[in-house]
Amino acid sequence: MMSNVAIMQPYFMPYIGYFQLINSVDKFVIYDNIQYTKKGFINRNRILFNGKDRGFTIPIKKSSDYLDVVEREISNTWLKDGDKLINLIKQSYRNAPYFNVCLPLITECIKHDDPNLFNFIHNSVKILCNYLDINTQIIKSSDVPIDHSKKSQDKVIAICKSLKATKYINAIGGQELYKKPAFKKEGIDLSFIKTNYIEYKQFNNRFEPWLSIIDLLMFNSQKELKKHTNNYNLI
Repeated sequence: MMSNVAIMQPYFMPYIGYFQLINSVDKFVIYDNIQYTKKGFINRNRILFNGKDRGFTIPIKKSSDYLDVVEREISNTWLKDGDKLINLIKQSYRNAPYFNVCLPLITECIKHDDPNLFNFIHNSVKILCNYLDINTQIIKSSDVPIDHSKKSQDKVIAICKSLKATKYINAIGGQELYKKPAFKKEGIDLSFIKTNYIEYKQFNNRFEPWLSIIDLLMFNSQKELKKHTNNYNLI
């Protein structure tokens, strides 16, 4: 049976390209046993505030820099910080057309009571995929039976082979990391997903692109969201 696979780190409330990647495959592997990176977007993103982009962050308990995402814990301050984030979203989007529809969904993600960083993000990805009508099977990387000491392209190929993938789709930024001949040698076609430019009305402001999915949810109907999740090309 043919199978299309994608693999990606967990991100909290990521931009539309993340969900396009999930939507483009049959099986989406989300890394739980990958090292947490401080400067990445695993636990941070951006929303629209007073016409400009504004960042938000899930605070993480201090620990070793070498721990995997699944070994990281959310700070005890998140109970209050999460409420502050919800209030910030209310201030930012209270006049958005789909505010009343989507605020409960976003609140459910933020108020999830598991302090494990991976579990917290994993839960939000599943909730959002359900709302976006994305039915892709989501698999934790540690559940795939491979040698998890493998790195980079070798690890990706091992996961694909274990899942009997005939096609692997990667984010466009991986073009320098992954080479089509290496995948072809293993019977796997490699493609890269390129998000087409997406623009929609954000109040009466100059459009701020590539914000968190929160922004897209607030300004677009489910029919429009479906169109956006399919607005990409494979190269």
